Amino acid sequence: MGKLFALLFISIGFGKVAAQTEADTLHFRKIYYFGGTGLSFPLGKTGEALTTRLFSGSAGLDIALKNPSYFLTPTLYMLTFGYDQLLPDPDYNYMVKNGRASFYMLSLAAGRRKQFKRLNTYGYIGPAIGLITEPRGDVAGEILQMSNKRSLTLAGKVGVGSDYKFSGFFIGAEIGYLYNFRKIEGNPVQFLTIMVGLKSDITRLSERVTRVIGIDTYKD
Repeated sequence: MGKLFALLFISIGFGKVAAQTEADTLHFRKIYYFGGTGLSFPLGKTGEALTTRLFSGSAGLDIALKNPSYFLTPTLYMLTFGYDQLLPDPDYNYMVKNGRASFYMLSLAAGRRKQFKRLNTYGYIGPAIGLITEPRGDVAGEILQMSNKRSLTLAGKVGVGSDYKFSGFFIGAEIGYLYNFRKIEGNPVQFLTIMVGLKSDITRLSERVTRVIGIDTYKD
């Protein structure tokens, strides 16, 4: 958990990088979509059961609050790892090696950002909930039958990142730490995530949706 708070302190430091900042005009009353791709690295004893695989991905929103320096960022992380089973499962007769495990984690984080002209830096922290799939194998006659063991988990997510605005879109990158409160193969689960992707303005689409359902969130 110490790494979780260390990244939070780093994110606060981003706001002090430059002596002069401008009012945030890029995010005022805006909603952005960020789609990223990258890698996830198991940390500590997590690496005994899980190994990095290409590629992981993320899909989320950047929702500016009334003060655009603060934002909400609900994000779905889709993380894939190589998997080696370490402990026998009483429901199966065989152990799995060189399998694949997947994590689908929905992070509900809040954060703060600083704007330096077209460059933004930010940090965020929040809880997450997700689904884990672990491979299992059994033999019926001469056939190896593969299946997935699924379980729910709670987690904490913290991260820092930056993005730069071009004409009509942003290019962004972020680094995050995910701590999972459910163990796998008897070991704690924690990851370092690195994502690079594009951020695009979907405010108009959001306005149309809210009008259709009769809620106008863009009035003063």
